[in-house]
Amino acid sequence: MTEPGTRRSGSVSFVRRNGRISSAQERAWSELAPTYVVEVPRDVAQTSVHPDARLIPSEEYGRTAPLVVEIGTGQGHAIMHAAEAHPEIDLLGVEVYRGGIARTMLEAEKAGLTNLRLIEANAPEVLATLLPEGSADEVRIFFPDPWHKKRHHKRRMISPGFGRLAGRALRDGGLLRLATDWEDYALQMREVLDDEPEFARAFEGDWADRFTGRPMTAFERKGIDKGREIRDLTYRRVER
Repeated sequence: MTEPGTRRSGSVSFVRRNGRISSAQERAWSELAPTYVVEVPRDVAQTSVHPDARLIPSEEYGRTAPLVVEIGTGQGHAIMHAAEAHPEIDLLGVEVYRGGIARTMLEAEKAGLTNLRLIEANAPEVLATLLPEGSADEVRIFFPDPWHKKRHHKRRMISPGFGRLAGRALRDGGLLRLATDWEDYALQMREVLDDEPEFARAFEGDWADRFTGRPMTAFERKGIDKGREIRDLTYRRVER
């Protein structure tokens, strides 16, 4: 089902379709969500964030550590890899698809992870209000929905004004990492962020090197097999 119609003030970069979930995924939501899912007060929609809601990372994780936010965690491959490889950092995943969140929780339980949390919410609202200003060391967005039809480009997350949202959440000097396998979206990302005053390029040449902290997934491999080139971009938050 798509998310019920609401009076959001802006468009969202997803259409929320939740099919049936498995019994294991149902168990994840009933037994593991209290550990891994951050409860978010809602506004007008199921994935909205109440503008008065605030997340205090040190209280959520029980420590003070670098915070990496991944938007659109999907099945959880990248964020799980990062959480296992770097126990010294805290990982926060933002996703709207319940099946993907459930799978990530199940894998996190198997790995015994304590540095991973997940939020079921619209990412721009998380960046705009839920996270304290300057609280994130990195924001990562790997393979966001390209909305490849031209009439749908207005739904793309990386569009003019996104720098203000990501720049608010990032500390000065923090990194915004992006990757896509759609050439026109990559060009749009670069054009948008080159113009955003909150960010400066953290790469030389046309594109950034592939981020070594991103594992090769079946999704990425599928794009390569179809002849699509993977393009990375990395931007640094300028001083306020």
